[in-house]
Amino acid sequence: MDIKAYVNDYLKEEIQAESLTRNLPAFSRFLHSAAITNGMLLNYSKAARDAGVSVKTIRSYYEILEDTLLGRQLQPWRKIKKRRLIETAKFYFFDLGIVSALLNQQSLYPGTTEYGRAFEHFIIQECWAYNHYSKKDFPLSFYRTKSGTEVDLILGDAEVVIEIKSSDNVSDKFKGLKIFQDEQTCKKSFIISRENFPRKIDSNITLLPWKLFFEMLWSGQII
Repeated sequence: MDIKAYVNDYLKEEIQAESLTRNLPAFSRFLHSAAITNGMLLNYSKAARDAGVSVKTIRSYYEILEDTLLGRQLQPWRKIKKRRLIETAKFYFFDLGIVSALLNQQSLYPGTTEYGRAFEHFIIQECWAYNHYSKKDFPLSFYRTKSGTEVDLILGDAEVVIEIKSSDNVSDKFKGLKIFQDEQTCKKSFIISRENFPRKIDSNITLLPWKLFFEMLWSGQII
């Protein structure tokens, strides 16, 4: 079964057959909107406008996606008090293929915004998978201030902080990681990218190629 067929079956068997919503066309429009904003801060008001339903209904739609295991939220880090932090979660579908099918994406090209978002989702999804199968049950979150300073992923109680870059030639300037490190004790800080070889950015930050990061993650060397 291809991914598009899976999406159609999901709408018919999971949503319509189980009577999870009476307005299947609106839910279908919502799915497309959710795919466009996959990995971004939740914006219930915009999604409601796109789907032509109320904000309350959109909240229930996201709950349906989580209840049917089609996606999950990445919660914001809330423990730093020195700066005003974003308190809105991000939503990720459980599979990048679902996003591609909903958006009718045939391919992704390095250097584009879509590729960068997909690469970030890919890394985060692997960390979720490791957390589940290892049964370590550590929280995953992200850090973002009201001014836009961000760290893509935090594992545990800041045991590991991660910046994700889809580039194969990464700059050594990482404002978000530096600010987070200044305000929070971090055991390990990584940049995950498409570069071919690992290297030290400074004494506190290590750049890892994504394949090496996965090897270290699943062998228990990251957290």
